[in-house]
Amino acid sequence: MKILAITSCPNGIAHTYMAAENLQKAGAKLGVDLKVETQGSIGVENQFTEQDIREADGIIIAADKTVVKDRFVGKKLLVVGVQEGIRRPEELIQRMMRGDVPVYQAQSKSVEDTGENKPKQNPIYRHLMNGVSYMVPFIVIGGLLIAIALTMGGVKTPGGLVIPEGSIWKTIESIGGAAFTFMVPILAGFIAMSIADRPGLAPGMVGGFIAANGSFYGSEAGAGFIGGIIAGFLAGYVALAIKKIKVPRSLQPIMPIIVIPVLASLVVGLIFVFVIGAPVADLFEALTAWLAGMQGTSSILLALILGAMISFDMGGPVNKVAFLFGSAMIGEGNYEIMGQIAVAICVPPIAMGLAAMMNKRKFTPSEREAGKATFTMGLFGITEGAIPFAAQDPLRVIPSIMVGSMTGSVIAMFGSVGDSVAHGGPIVAVLGAVDNVLMFFIAVMVGAAVSVMMVSLLKKDVAAVTPAAVGGGAAGNPAGSGEGLTADEDAGAGVPLARNSAEVSSIESNKGTVTEPPVIRVEKLTDIVTPELINLNLVGTTQDAVIDEMIGILERNGSVRADGDFKQAILAREQESSTGIGLNIAIPHGKSDAVLKPSVVFGIKQDGVDWKSLDGSEAKLIFMIAVPRNSKQNAHLKVLQMLSRKLMDDDFREALLAVTTKEQAYQLLDQVH
Repeated sequence: MKILAITSCPNGIAHTYMAAENLQKAGAKLGVDLKVETQGSIGVENQFTEQDIREADGIIIAADKTVVKDRFVGKKLLVVGVQEGIRRPEELIQRMMRGDVPVYQAQSKSVEDTGENKPKQNPIYRHLMNGVSYMVPFIVIGGLLIAIALTMGGVKTPGGLVIPEGSIWKTIESIGGAAFTFMVPILAGFIAMSIADRPGLAPGMVGGFIAANGSFYGSEAGAGFIGGIIAGFLAGYVALAIKKIKVPRSLQPIMPIIVIPVLASLVVGLIFVFVIGAPVADLFEALTAWLAGMQGTSSILLALILGAMISFDMGGPVNKVAFLFGSAMIGEGNYEIMGQIAVAICVPPIAMGLAAMMNKRKFTPSEREAGKATFTMGLFGITEGAIPFAAQDPLRVIPSIMVGSMTGSVIAMFGSVGDSVAHGGPIVAVLGAVDNVLMFFIAVMVGAAVSVMMVSLLKKDVAAVTPAAVGGGAAGNPAGSGEGLTADEDAGAGVPLARNSAEVSSIESNKGTVTEPPVIRVEKLTDIVTPELINLNLVGTTQDAVIDEMIGILERNGSVRADGDFKQAILAREQESSTGIGLNIAIPHGKSDAVLKPSVVFGIKQDGVDWKSLDGSEAKLIFMIAVPRNSKQNAHLKVLQMLSRKLMDDDFREALLAVTTKEQAYQLLDQVH
């Protein structure tokens, strides 16, 4: 018998590989040919081939997040939480061997539908962003094609640029217009699909089309993108409700392709036409009239608000609200709102790119190199380019870019900058989508200059990093005794994973020799564990006390600065979900600017300590993983993977608990790879 299994955990990687290891062991014990595909933070590993799926007698999914199951239609499919894969792997395989498993059909519930350990992300936001992500390409395609047509084929008339009928540019404009018509239906359709899977797509798009066409409910303007969002959520939850209705087996095959789409589309259409459409359209018309009438201080306030929202989270929910508002105004013929947003969008990445490339005292060589790519992304209106800099030093970078974007937005407002494309950055100006191009570039340059000046004033200089500060040197001198980095300097310096001191290269700066620690490749656990990082007799009696005790070991060995925020990183991870993975094991881990080099400290608490483990067991074997915040590698994920697999071996766990010397423990940990 051949069985396939998928394991996946939403909050990391440990449970993913624990379940995989236990399922593989159970399969070998029961004489079953079992292949496991893991979908962890590292990505999909050991992926199934078409032949694997074709030959499989059944599939087990042990996951706590949504797993796409389209490739398993017609196969016996057992869906459980990842803890079931860890605790009861033999039982799951035996159920499959007995045939006590249903055949998967398209309307079967997803892992998310089972309600088992849903991700903590706000579902409303997740559904909305799903729709937005599919909508944006249609906006960009439509806007840029129309902009190209106007630039290349437009003829100046008293009424503005006009494209002659019958020309190729008129055809291109029409193609762009066609793309624009999909904006609201796509938004609504993919919101609904996120909620109800594929049966929700068609009702959502139908509802979105009705929302965008006011002729259905006697409105000239339509309900716009607000109506599209309402239609998407309405269609999704109506389709989901119909999916949950129990029907005879004979009707099940036609439910997702006929019954659910038809009924949901009818319900959503009627509700929108007779209940929702007209009020939303009236609200949208009133909002448009209010914005059109804004003058003086009201316009300044609006520009300030839009600039701040765009740069606050750089592509996050606050940014998207402002962007969608500007996109909707384009549809209403108000291009100046998007003109202000187009400036605000590109200021953060352009400013941070310039600051990094120009200011050697404030940024490390690697950051200055990254600044080139960030600047380029700004030219194409990709606000997310500034995220790496903001993530490293949010208290200084985010206020700086917000003030710059607000400045640029206000200048664009005074300069009557318009943008007919739902996009930002110099690219839209080059393609002719911007009115008052000179003022657009002035607004961008002044806004970026303000951000560069602010971030240069606020950020601390990059300090000289000695070999001791990154854990180098033959003596292994601890950092944190005044010779290493302060918390602020570490955030600016961006210390990556260190490797052998012989490989450390020196880079000259105007402050002296800056040692840039290169990167380590973790092939086995003892690459980042030393006997000094092992404690066989932890004395803490609470989780918090043990965490403090283990952080103290890291500090004394020069892995973590004593004045840093590493403990906050550990506690923040524990709040997401306990790192007590069961079987008397806990693997607390965190990334922090306070970490000077990747390290693992191992401790044993023979009496055990309450770690809120899912199986209720107390933690006796505790591994704490510390990784620099700006590490570009997934060292901690590799360590989690190695530990999770090895710790499923009962003999290995018992041997660890029985060690009496650090050397014995180190020899055992050397087997973890």
